[in-house]
Amino acid sequence: MFERENEYSESTPVWPIFGDLMAGLVGVFVLVLVWVIGIQLELTQSLADEVAKRQAAEQARMALEQALADPLATGRVTLRDGRIGISGSVLFALNSAELQPEGLELLQVLVAPLKVYLAERGELLMVSGFTDDLPIQKHNARYADNWELSAQRALTVTRALIDAGMPADWVFAAAFGSQHPVASNQDQNGRSRNRRVEMAPVPRGNAEQPAHG
Repeated sequence: MFERENEYSESTPVWPIFGDLMAGLVGVFVLVLVWVIGIQLELTQSLADEVAKRQAAEQARMALEQALADPLATGRVTLRDGRIGISGSVLFALNSAELQPEGLELLQVLVAPLKVYLAERGELLMVSGFTDDLPIQKHNARYADNWELSAQRALTVTRALIDAGMPADWVFAAAFGSQHPVASNQDQNGRSRNRRVEMAPVPRGNAEQPAHG
């Protein structure tokens, strides 16, 4: 009887089974380690790419600010989050969509830095026209309402930018009428601020959305 038990014990050694188990665990550990290293490398590369993009965007923004230094100092334009706001009085006379000489000169100065800015970000430039909430004067039959006036002003600025060297497929116009004011329309100063044109970089996919006006 004892001899049979000894024979059974000798026929089922434990160490080979333990060795196989350990080898399997080591294999799993190696696979996990390789996966973790791969994830870390991917995250490191993504971080480096993001840093490079932000540095390029910052350089483009600084170039834009430098080009805008004089009009910013004189209050002819504003710059916030990459959006350029130009007072309507700089660009146009009241109820008019014809560019004034000062406005045309300003737009021509902006084209070169704007092209660099857009190229670095791979974006388009949306030119938006805005008005105050006063209705169009009846004697001015050229424009039916503020929607039409803001649309024509946006188109005028867009065409002026293209004439000054902006690629036509990099820019488009949008009209917002008296919507989205930046100041109160209860006084002359506020209405003057609301009569404006803004130029804002937007992702290329946004250009597929229909523009007002």
